[in-house]
Amino acid sequence: MEFNITNVEVFGFEETIRASGLPMKTNLSSIEQSESDVNRFCKLGQAKSGSGHDCALKGITVQMDITAPHYWWPQFQRYHFADIISSQSKMHRIMKFDIESQCNEYVKPEIINIIENLVILYKQEPTKERFLDVISNLPMGFQLTARITTNYLQLKSMYIQRRNHKLPEWHTFCDWVETLPHMDNILMPLKLNE
Repeated sequence: MEFNITNVEVFGFEETIRASGLPMKTNLSSIEQSESDVNRFCKLGQAKSGSGHDCALKGITVQMDITAPHYWWPQFQRYHFADIISSQSKMHRIMKFDIESQCNEYVKPEIINIIENLVILYKQEPTKERFLDVISNLPMGFQLTARITTNYLQLKSMYIQRRNHKLPEWHTFCDWVETLPHMDNILMPLKLNE
C-alpha cells in the first residue's frame, strides 16, 4: 500500500472566479465570466499568504480520498480547513484488516508478524487489554484512507509549508496540488522564487 490521492472532485470554480470581481463591481447586470475574471482570480491567488487578498481561494472546494500512513495524518490535521468527512477506523475494524496489506513498505516483516500474533491472541480471548495491545503497537506505517474536504486557500498554505518537507508523502501531495485547475498559475511565483 502506498500514499495515494484518488476520487478528486473540485467544486465552485466558475462561481468563485466570477465572485472574485465583486469588490470592484457597482453594476451587477454583467455577471458572465470572462478571461479577465480568470486572470484576476489567478493574480489574487498569487497574493502573499495572510494578506487577505487570496481569500477568493476559499470558494473552491476540493474533495479527495487520501490513503496515508499514520505518521502523515497528524501533520495534515493541523490545517484549519481540512475536514475529514469519513475514514477507515482502527477502532472498529483493526481485527478485520489484513495487517500486511495496510502497512507501507517500510514496516519490517517482524513488526507485522508481532501485530498479526496480537490479533490472533485477541480473537482467542477478546479482552480490553488485548485490544489495547493491538492498537498501541500498530506501526506508524499502518495506512488508512479518509475522505477529505478542503479548499484552494488551505491547499496553497499546505503547499507553501510542506513542499520541501522531508517526508516523501508531502512531495507527492504538493505535486498533486500543482495539477489542480489554475493552481499552476497561482503557485507560479512561489516556484520562481525557489
